[in-house]
Amino acid sequence: MRNEVTAFGRSVAQFVFSGVALALITLAALSLHPHFAVTAFAYLAVIMLVSQTISAIGSAALSIVSAAALAYFFTPLTFSLGTDDPQDLVVVIAFLTVSIVATYLIEKVRQERKTALEDATRLRRRAADLRDREKQWREIFEHNPVMYFMVDAAGTIFNVNTFGATQFGYAPAELIGQSVLTVFLEEDHAFVRKCIALCLETVGQSHTWDVQTFRKDGSVLWVRENAKAMLWADDRPIVLIACEDITEKKRTELILQRSEAHLTQAQELSQTGSFSWNVTTGEGFWSREVFRIFQLDPSTKPSAALVVDWTHPDDKASIQATIDRAIQDHEDFEHEYRLLMADGSVKHIHARARATTTASDDIEFIGAATDITTAKQTEQQLRRSEAYLAEAQHLSHTGSWSWDVRRRDYMYLSAEIYRLYGFDSGEAISARAIHSRIPADDLQRIGEAVRQAIRHNRTPFEFDFHILRPDGAVRRIHSVAHAVFGSDGEVSEIIGTDVDVTEQHAARERLENTLAALQESEQRFRDYAETASDWLWETGPDHLCTHLSERAGAAGLLAGGLIGLARWDVACDVDAEPEKWRQHRATLAAHLPFRDLIYPILNRMGSPIYVRTGGKPFFDAGGNFLGYRGASSDITATIRADQAEQELRKAQAELAHVTRVTILGQLTASIAHEISQPLAAIISNADACLGWMGRDTPDLPAARSSVEWIVEDAIRASEVIRRIRALAKKGEIEMSALDINDVIKEAIALMTRELINHHVRLRSELTPDLPPILGDRVQLQQVIINLVINGIEAMQAVEERARELVIQSFSDGAGYVQLAVADCGVGIAEDDTDRVLDPFFTTKSSGLGMGLSICRSIVEAHGGRLSVVRKPEPGATFQFTLPLHEEVVS
Repeated sequence: MRNEVTAFGRSVAQFVFSGVALALITLAALSLHPHFAVTAFAYLAVIMLVSQTISAIGSAALSIVSAAALAYFFTPLTFSLGTDDPQDLVVVIAFLTVSIVATYLIEKVRQERKTALEDATRLRRRAADLRDREKQWREIFEHNPVMYFMVDAAGTIFNVNTFGATQFGYAPAELIGQSVLTVFLEEDHAFVRKCIALCLETVGQSHTWDVQTFRKDGSVLWVRENAKAMLWADDRPIVLIACEDITEKKRTELILQRSEAHLTQAQELSQTGSFSWNVTTGEGFWSREVFRIFQLDPSTKPSAALVVDWTHPDDKASIQATIDRAIQDHEDFEHEYRLLMADGSVKHIHARARATTTASDDIEFIGAATDITTAKQTEQQLRRSEAYLAEAQHLSHTGSWSWDVRRRDYMYLSAEIYRLYGFDSGEAISARAIHSRIPADDLQRIGEAVRQAIRHNRTPFEFDFHILRPDGAVRRIHSVAHAVFGSDGEVSEIIGTDVDVTEQHAARERLENTLAALQESEQRFRDYAETASDWLWETGPDHLCTHLSERAGAAGLLAGGLIGLARWDVACDVDAEPEKWRQHRATLAAHLPFRDLIYPILNRMGSPIYVRTGGKPFFDAGGNFLGYRGASSDITATIRADQAEQELRKAQAELAHVTRVTILGQLTASIAHEISQPLAAIISNADACLGWMGRDTPDLPAARSSVEWIVEDAIRASEVIRRIRALAKKGEIEMSALDINDVIKEAIALMTRELINHHVRLRSELTPDLPPILGDRVQLQQVIINLVINGIEAMQAVEERARELVIQSFSDGAGYVQLAVADCGVGIAEDDTDRVLDPFFTTKSSGLGMGLSICRSIVEAHGGRLSVVRKPEPGATFQFTLPLHEEVVS
């Protein structure tokens, strides 16, 4: 009400002020006599200004008053509405209409603005309330000791409270935008997806599950999640998940489960079952192990009577007395009895129980029953074992003892202790007597070792000492002991063993000497390795080089450039010899040793060198392959020498071929005769054949004989030509198993005419059935022909005696076949014997001196030896040996 009165008063004041303003305008207009429209406009301006603050009624009243003033003071308008100028009336009416409409519109705008301001005020108030509520809920959301996650349908976190993020070790910003699966174990992802899908399918329903998560630091966090799907402001589904930390609960459950499992396992392992027996109600409980001991089904109802029923007949009275005494006295009990099982076997049981009082004041016994059948059997075996132990101590020279700390005397000495110290078995001996046989220094050291072990609670402890026997023998003793503590926490007893290790010490000394020798041998090997031309290498399981010894540098290799590379990465013949490298890789893949692998490689200067390498695999203690170790050597010089030797052999082969062609040139006359003779025979036989066939009655048998002779002569001529072509042919060496006598005969066949022309008689002394040799037929024929020609030429000047050439073949019994060509010519001077086989040495005026040198090269290439044998009679003998074929030798 007060506000309304105040507002009314303010409106009246504004209306009066407006009236005064109009009166002032009227007075001014009457004084100044402005145009009628100017006065009307001034009135309208005042009305428009005033209508901003006063009500619509006040504004309408001012409009009417202003119109009346205009009509009264400034127009000749009469009360009868008559006027000299009708336009003035229109102006007054228009003024009144405009002012009223304007004030109405202004009032309407003012009211709408007022309404808008009120609405804005209300909206600001509501927004402030919403912000306050949002702040309150955010405070609740952020600081509630529950982990909240807001997840969209795709499983992406779009909001999380600080507590939840902190529990997982993240800041909220680190989780927002991430998949909710970030905090779950990989194996639980499918389960989490299934749970979120279930929530989205049942919007508005809550679902709960327990799942294991992990924090940012990797630690495990068990949570119980309560999730509900709901529709967000834009009708999109979200899942709100509230997580409760149940890690401790889960840990406790696991501990309990583990404890129960451990208890069950412990009872099973110790064959001890637990039981309870309520004396008042007669109810009982047996653990699973008790049922197993009694061999009863766990569904059987336990009772004291059941125990009596299964007790051995001889023990039933005693166990019944124990039960009765327990019922009467309500005291703890302990006893042993036997069970008679259904299969007739007997079990020994040890039962012990403690009397307790339940909440209802009932007497209940809680105890344990142990199957001691094995212990009973062991007890019998133990007695037997004591005898075995005594014998074992005797055999192992080990004695046992027990020392009473308080009485400072021995409580127990085994029989072996008597023997070790040189006392008679069964003799009463004191500690002083035993200690008298230990040197004073050793005895003092033993005492210090015992005191240190007790002071530092170090058990077991060991010490060594000597024993001086009465017979003068010195024994080395190794003792192992441990302290036994009494109920007062002090050491009451020391138990130990004395072992005679005299022989072991002697063996150790021998071992140390052997080890020293081994170390010396190892150092010697290292010295050899460091000074040898070979270098050592090592590769890993991937066959990449991991180590090279320093000697690799001596071969011009950069060790740093080979580390980390495989052998085939640096070899220059991988493309040229793919099969060799394929076999090598297969060997490495099979983890087999290899040797004599030869391949070229470039040294630091870019020049190729040849490497021979070999290696063997090495493994760890578990048999796992670790790589290869081996040695390599630079054999470039050897390869170069082999290549030079091959070139030399090639040159020798060329020279040998030239020599054979030269020999054929020398034998032209003989060869022509050898060929012309069968050709002449062929012609004669052909003429004869034509004569036989030209008769009136052809003589077919005679003609047939002539044709057969033609064939034989043609074959003989063909054979001569074949031998000549073989000698003249230039080809590769063909090694095959040969009969040396056949080779000799083929060579003689070519030399027959030459021998006849020079009046030389040939005598062959060939041992039949000689074992075969391995050689090239053509080259060996060349050697024989050359030696025969040399013999013929050596006998050209002989006129006073017959010219005879002897060829012999025989086996020397040492794996060789020998062939000798002897002539009766002028012989060889003693000074020329050592030089006759050298290249370019000759005694002929027209010779080059290469024939015998080539013969020696051929023989040596066959693994044999060519030599000159001087004989007392005129002439000389050339002989050579050839090894037997390997198959014959083997």
